[in-house]
Amino acid sequence: MKTLRQAEQSAADFHWLAFLLTGRREIAFDAAQAVDLTDGRNGFFSTWMASWSRRLVIARALAAVREDLARSARRTALRHSENSEFPPPSWVLDAGTTKLDLERALLPIDLFPRAAVLLLVFERVPLKDAAILLDSEANFVKKAVAAGVRDLTINLARTRGWRTAPTSAETTEAQHA
Repeated sequence: MKTLRQAEQSAADFHWLAFLLTGRREIAFDAAQAVDLTDGRNGFFSTWMASWSRRLVIARALAAVREDLARSARRTALRHSENSEFPPPSWVLDAGTTKLDLERALLPIDLFPRAAVLLLVFERVPLKDAAILLDSEANFVKKAVAAGVRDLTINLARTRGWRTAPTSAETTEAQHA
């Protein structure tokens, strides 16, 4: 029973990931149907399969919206050149932020930057692999993730779900106050 519940949770997570990548529930459903995680007898194999399945769902979801992704990439290229740095490590998601808050903050972001954020920040896909999945150059994916993180930060700030972790100086100052 435990394995079945874990498989059901993984399927739900895959569906949500595919939905965030595509913004379309019917495509997300189709992409998430690509995997079957009900056989979890071998721990190593089960872990490897889960990782491979996650990549398969990502690839299927992105392939399903390839034309929309290309149009979004063109729009992203027209945005003013901005800092292409990843978010600072001090940024943390507020503990009270829900999946619904994340969904509401991510879905308004244009498709290409949203996919870049999901792959690089949330899924921790290496930049080179993300560039391949997005059929783009690594430097352009870095630009897109910077734009996407900025949009995500603004959207989360609107719902008060994003905050900057205090620096060590601020923590020390607060302790002495």
